Amino acid sequence: MNGYARGLASARALGILVLATVAGCGDSARDEEAWEEDRERLVESLVENGIDDPLVLAAMRKVPRHEFVPASVRGRAYDDDALPIDQDQTISQPRVVALMTQVLGLRGGERVLEIGTGSGYHAAVLAQIAAEVYTIEIVPELAESAAARLDRLGYSNVSVRQGDGYLGWPEKAPFDAIVVTAAPSHPPPALVEQLKEGGRMVLPIGESGEVQDLYLLEKGADGVQTKRLVPVRFVPMVGEAQKKKDSGDR
Repeated sequence: MNGYARGLASARALGILVLATVAGCGDSARDEEAWEEDRERLVESLVENGIDDPLVLAAMRKVPRHEFVPASVRGRAYDDDALPIDQDQTISQPRVVALMTQVLGLRGGERVLEIGTGSGYHAAVLAQIAAEVYTIEIVPELAESAAARLDRLGYSNVSVRQGDGYLGWPEKAPFDAIVVTAAPSHPPPALVEQLKEGGRMVLPIGESGEVQDLYLLEKGADGVQTKRLVPVRFVPMVGEAQKKKDSGDR
C-alpha cells in the first residue's frame, strides 16, 4: 500500500481529532535516552491509530518534539495532544501531524511548502523526508523563534519566511506538496496554482471555533480532485484569508 492509500486508511481509522489547549506541567531535567523512550511510545500509539508509512514513523521517531514546546509543558511533549506555544498558538497533535504527512505520500526528494510554521515542529518532521521545506508564518515572533530553533537543531533544508501564507511562496513554486496548518474557509487559489501537477495539498477547511474538515487535494491535468478525510480543529487562517472571508470574495 502506498503512502497516499495508507493515509486515506489512517484517516478513516482516526475518527474525530479535536485540537485541545492543554495545561502544562513543570519541566524536569531528563537525559536523551528518556526522551527517546517517550518518542518510541508515541510512535507505538501512532501505529495503533493507523499510521504505517515507514518514512513518517521514522520522522516522528527522530524529531525531538520536546525542543519545540515551552518548558512549562515539556513533560507532556510526547503525549498525543496539542499543546500551547507562544503567541496564543498551539503545536498540533502528533497524530494529526503524522496523518497530514502520510497522506502526502512523500518518498524523498520533494519540495514541500508549509503554511503556518508555528514552533517549527511539523516543518522538522517534513524535513526528515523531503529534500526542501519552505515554511511561512504570519506572526513575526513565531517566525523568528522557529527559524532560530530549526537552525540550532540542524535543519538546514528548511527555509522560514515571515508573511501571509494565503499568498504562498511564488518564487519557490511549484511545490510537490503543500501542508496548511491553519483553517481557511476555502482552498487558497495561490496555493492551488503553486502546486505542481501531480502534487498533493492537505488542509483544514471550516469556521473558527467549530469542527472543521481535513481535505486532501490532488492536482491533475484535468483539474483538482478533492477528498474529505476526517474532522479536525485548527486555528483560523488570518491575514488575506480573513479579508476574503469577510468580504465574501474568493
